[in-house]
Amino acid sequence: MAGKDDIYHSILIVSQSEQFNSVVRQSLVGISSIECRKSAATARRSILERYYDIIVINGPLQDETGESLALDAAEKSNALVLLAIPREIYEDVQDHVTDHGVLVIPKPLTRSRVDKAIRYLTAVQKKIHVLERKNVKAEEKLEEMRIINKAKFLLVEQRHMTEDQAHRFVGKQAMDHGISRKRAAQSIIDDME
Repeated sequence: MAGKDDIYHSILIVSQSEQFNSVVRQSLVGISSIECRKSAATARRSILERYYDIIVINGPLQDETGESLALDAAEKSNALVLLAIPREIYEDVQDHVTDHGVLVIPKPLTRSRVDKAIRYLTAVQKKIHVLERKNVKAEEKLEEMRIINKAKFLLVEQRHMTEDQAHRFVGKQAMDHGISRKRAAQSIIDDME
């Protein structure tokens, strides 16, 4: 049974090689959604159509090297991007894409190297999801405070209460009606505007 804090990752593998796909899949045990595309064009369409946590690219592809796709994916999505490329061009490509948030690994690949890279990206993505949830909670709390403060302001201005009296009034309305302070404040605002 999944817990409330479980995170389900969605992975896109872009590769012409079934052997590469197999090696990557072995590192993705427990991942809920894995899709494969053979070209940069079909991968770009997929990225536009849905959200992926991690995009793994095996360059070169049939229609490009993979570097451009990696940069596009890093720039235009929230996915973490892993680019596997031939060792001969590894240094140049790494220098070009690393500052854009693309993790590059040289080929030929070992299962261990792929596994470590995927585990790293999964851990980073998990931290990002936790921060996103905290951000949403903080935004909700700020919205609640904004509504309560607006209600208190109206009570001070129109009913000539002190700020402390207005604060207690909002809390009492919430308790008397068995609703949240935010709903009580919104009700006060609706009545007074």
